[in-house]
Amino acid sequence: MNAERPAWEQTSAGRVVAPVQPRKLAKVPFVELADGRLQGVVSSGSDIERVYVSSITAGTLTINCSTNNNRPCGGLRGSACKHLHALLDEAVLQYGVDRVARYLRAEEGALLSGQPEAAPAAMVFSRFLRHLAYLELPESTVPIPEMHWFR
Repeated sequence: MNAERPAWEQTSAGRVVAPVQPRKLAKVPFVELADGRLQGVVSSGSDIERVYVSSITAGTLTINCSTNNNRPCGGLRGSACKHLHALLDEAVLQYGVDRVARYLRAEEGALLSGQPEAAPAAMVFSRFLRHLAYLELPESTVPIPEMHWFR
């Protein structure tokens, strides 16, 4: 190991930041602050086989919600749907309200005030599926080849 860098920087595993508060993954199994958006996957309340990809864009606070195959959410009619509310609630549990508001560059009370705008759902859903695949790997300390770029 290189004495100039901490041991965790020399492995193929990234540090996991503990959530601010525990959260249940059934309703919002995936939430992230990435690509200039708060984005994630939200389970449908009515169809177990359907999920929604919801997002809030930093700065403009534009909102988007659609199924994983880009069909628009029926509840997104000029204001935030229940999926966006669930995404924001879980993001606050995961990251804390200050970090979410800072990332979105907004006041706490204005986080769901933006207008609807199309956003790419496929990329977010693909990342969610990739994260699920890592859960199926057997526990190991051996580096994962596709994560070599962490080094």
